[in-house]
Amino acid sequence: MQKPQQPPVLAIQVGNTRIKLAVFRTDDPEEAVFLSKDDLSAAVEKAASMYESIGAEADASVVVASVHPKISTALVGALRDQLACEVYEVPTDMPVPIGVCLSPGAKPGVDRLLNAAAAWDKLRQACVVVDAGTCITVDFVDGEGVFHGGAIAPGLRMQLKALHEYTAALPAIEVDGMFEAPSGTAWGADTREAMVRGVYHGARGLVWRLVEKYAEEYGAFPVVIATGGDSASLFADDALITQIVPDLVLRGVAIAARHALEPDAAEQRDLESASDATRALRQGFGHEGFSLLPSQTEPKPATRRDTQHGLTEDHNHDHDHNHSHDDGGCGDGCGCGHDDDA
Repeated sequence: MQKPQQPPVLAIQVGNTRIKLAVFRTDDPEEAVFLSKDDLSAAVEKAASMYESIGAEADASVVVASVHPKISTALVGALRDQLACEVYEVPTDMPVPIGVCLSPGAKPGVDRLLNAAAAWDKLRQACVVVDAGTCITVDFVDGEGVFHGGAIAPGLRMQLKALHEYTAALPAIEVDGMFEAPSGTAWGADTREAMVRGVYHGARGLVWRLVEKYAEEYGAFPVVIATGGDSASLFADDALITQIVPDLVLRGVAIAARHALEPDAAEQRDLESASDATRALRQGFGHEGFSLLPSQTEPKPATRRDTQHGLTEDHNHDHDHNHSHDDGGCGDGCGCGHDDDA
């Protein structure tokens, strides 16, 4: 079935390591480009080139989300000068369409919220989003589309850097490009190999344990989606991960634009998406998941693990958070803010 067109969006994410760009006319990107955050001129040039493909179309927009204010300020200023169009920023100009249930005053990174929004928009069921980049975040979204936060740990390169800088004998290990999973024996035969195995298997074990803890708390084993620059090397062979989606934040940016700039159409699409997801769930996670570009990681069959806490394959459960989501707030004073679009 042909996917419905929507007003075109040039989505841009400024991360701690890279600047990512993609053009969306449907739920899926036509092209995704990842550049170094330190090469601002290349990012502006590429954004201008990508905008040429949509600039003449009605309601075309440029939307930026950033966790690096200094770089995004320079980038947005340059784009406004060069493209002569409005450049929106998330969440300053438009909110992230996801409910939140966090401590009062908590301000999670916009990238974590956009990951959650993109995962919920597609799956419509409880899920965990693992983002393996500069940091490793493991976040939980419940079955009502509410982001509950999660855990933040150092990324692979940060761990290697800390091992070198906080010891006298461990060497510096520079990783250019994608982190390569260790091969050969299970144990490292020299110091470098021991360090690589320590951070690699430590990160994988961290994610497994956190997902298990979330499942125990929630009462069902959630779908697990991975994203981030190191997600493919960490989780390509990991049965825990249902799908690796490298451009998840960009999808979240496009979704935020859809909800803010075309709210009525977004609501209708959400209803249709929810209906499709409900039908799929009745068939046992039979939906296709995220559509990916040829260079991205294909989905794997969803897997579930029974635990000693009674989680089962069909994950039917009674979900009681002691919260009331009807009035947009939780009954236990956790500071929830549930967006209407969530």
